[in-house]
Amino acid sequence: MSVEKAEEPDKESSRPPKALKKAPKKGASLANGRPPKAEKSRASVSHKKTRDQIRSHHQLNKQLAAAQAKEDDVEVAELKKRIKDLGGLQSYQLASIQGQAKDRGGDSSTILMQWLKPLAKQMVSREHKIRLLEIGALSTSNACSKSGLFDIERIDLFSQAEGILEQDFMKRPVPDSDLKQFDIISLSLVLNFVPDPEGRGEMLRRTCQFLNKHARRAFEDELQAVFPALFLVLPAPCIINSRYISEERLTCMMASMGYVMLERKLTAKLVYFLWQLRDKPRKDKQDFPKKQVNPGASRNNFCVVLK
Repeated sequence: MSVEKAEEPDKESSRPPKALKKAPKKGASLANGRPPKAEKSRASVSHKKTRDQIRSHHQLNKQLAAAQAKEDDVEVAELKKRIKDLGGLQSYQLASIQGQAKDRGGDSSTILMQWLKPLAKQMVSREHKIRLLEIGALSTSNACSKSGLFDIERIDLFSQAEGILEQDFMKRPVPDSDLKQFDIISLSLVLNFVPDPEGRGEMLRRTCQFLNKHARRAFEDELQAVFPALFLVLPAPCIINSRYISEERLTCMMASMGYVMLERKLTAKLVYFLWQLRDKPRKDKQDFPKKQVNPGASRNNFCVVLK
């Protein structure tokens, strides 16, 4: 009597059953399993809103300066109201701080720190820190502040009354001794907010009076080649797409005040300069009126006048 061989279990049936897929909920789609895209959209809107806020403050303060020059009290009152309705100083500062976030191009002083990196050891070993004047400073956590290389004094560009543009630096008394002067001045995205061309020229000229030219004697050789210095940052279109100023004209203007360009960096949005105050000013050469140097319908009207 033959015994039938027992059948081997089917390999497929011996495997643990696969987990059943849940039926998609009503209204579900393939997009439900993808990462949300809302953050990117919100960031874009926020960026546009930030840019518009800064631009609006700039335009209104420019109009206000013109109205004050004409002594038009009615227009001055109206413009002050519009600035206040826009949120005044607080809204501008919040927008500006947000504009310096990493996803918006970042802190402009990181470029300065890159340029000064070869001098860091000499700067650290000094008995007295390099004195830095930050004009229009909005944050105490930028690269300069975190470096620990500077003794920093900050001047807010804006007054606390109604958020109106206030030239605190222009009103400040000129230091009457070397101890009160500075080794470097940071003018980052400040000059473009001065409402008139003459005021911009005067602000640049005034930086010379705040820099300590005599301190070079006490500096080591490497530091003597850089300080006293001016770190200047402007929106790129102010220099590369203006009817009234070019990089060549700016260089000649700075040279008439005694500045020599040490470093330059151009990005899609900004242009960075590091100037050393090295030579004596040539007042006879400081004749830079409003003059069209780059004709073109698509160019902007940014201008610096120095007389």
